[in-house]
Amino acid sequence: MSPIRRLVPLADEAKRKGKRVYHLNIGQPDIPTPREYLEGIRDARVEVLAYSPFQGLPEAIEAFRAYYAEYGLELSPEEILVTTGGSEAVLFALKVVCDPGDQVIVPEPFYPNYNGFARLSEVEIVPLTTSREEGFHLPPREEVERLITPRTKGILFSNPGNPTGAVYREEELSMLGELALRHDLFLIADEVYREFVYVGEHRSILSFPELRDHAIMVDSISKRLSACGARVGAIVSRNREVMAAIRRCAMARLSPPTLEQLGLVAFMAHPRHRQVLKGMVEEYRRRREVLAEGLSQVPGVTFQPPEGAFYMMLGLPVDDSEGFVRWMLTDFPGEETVMLAPGEGFYRTPGLGHDEARIAYVLNEWDLRRACQLLKEGLELYQEVAPKAPV
Repeated sequence: MSPIRRLVPLADEAKRKGKRVYHLNIGQPDIPTPREYLEGIRDARVEVLAYSPFQGLPEAIEAFRAYYAEYGLELSPEEILVTTGGSEAVLFALKVVCDPGDQVIVPEPFYPNYNGFARLSEVEIVPLTTSREEGFHLPPREEVERLITPRTKGILFSNPGNPTGAVYREEELSMLGELALRHDLFLIADEVYREFVYVGEHRSILSFPELRDHAIMVDSISKRLSACGARVGAIVSRNREVMAAIRRCAMARLSPPTLEQLGLVAFMAHPRHRQVLKGMVEEYRRRREVLAEGLSQVPGVTFQPPEGAFYMMLGLPVDDSEGFVRWMLTDFPGEETVMLAPGEGFYRTPGLGHDEARIAYVLNEWDLRRACQLLKEGLELYQEVAPKAPV
């Protein structure tokens, strides 16, 4: 089960008892969905809510094309397929490039739903461990290459990273590209947080011309437009064989959501769309600064300020972060508490993440400050009452 959602029943029970829970466990933004998007759905001239084409509405594909062109990525309509969120895009990518029993290398900690997608595809995830001390950047080439076997078909990564906030440097992406060419691998880049970069610059895997047949990009409007419930994403590749196989997957599931695609079309056609996106990024930049300031006042907590996305992996002064998160929901006194995502579930390697947790800074600045105060109080009290590990 997802470490992001597994403990939600405990949070629900705390709320039933009248306690306010500050949810920092899940990447559900509190920023209103842009009205230009919602008006596009409301004003859609639809008399029969029919299936959309399996590859997505032509005008939605054109909206994605226009968006990518703003980042210097020139794509044809045949190179883009609209998916039911980024999740379906990852699942399609694994289904297409792997047979049952194949392997994909994934830098850890990683988005835990990759585990579910891999299991559904009967694919084995091979973890590539990164560290908080290094900002979760990739290790040297030889450490990556030694994980490649005859069963390896690709490398799956998020950039900017969930849960790490790492933004891979050009030399890191070039290293992955060289390995992909040398070993004939696919690079599946989850780029749904491309807008949210605070340090350095984001470079798409599609911008490397030599990787034309090896690059698959996954995208979604969920976070970019604060529209997680819309379930509109995209999978993009210049590899014709890959896209032909993905189209067959898309035919089997019939169609992506129709109205939500029309919302995207209306948003991208609006002259304010770039301004709206820029304002959203600036809001997360401020939240990042507020959170870093608040956490710096919590004894024993260690972290690297994230370079992108809106997540942060924390080192906690506890032996069992899940036990601490549970305790905060069930035993922490008072009328308020905070919920984090325990770190262990973001790792594939046994024994890692027990003293870590992910924070999603998706709440307003006041709530983030209050959450940091509650975390400080909770850790102080928990260290007094928590069972001590045997020496």
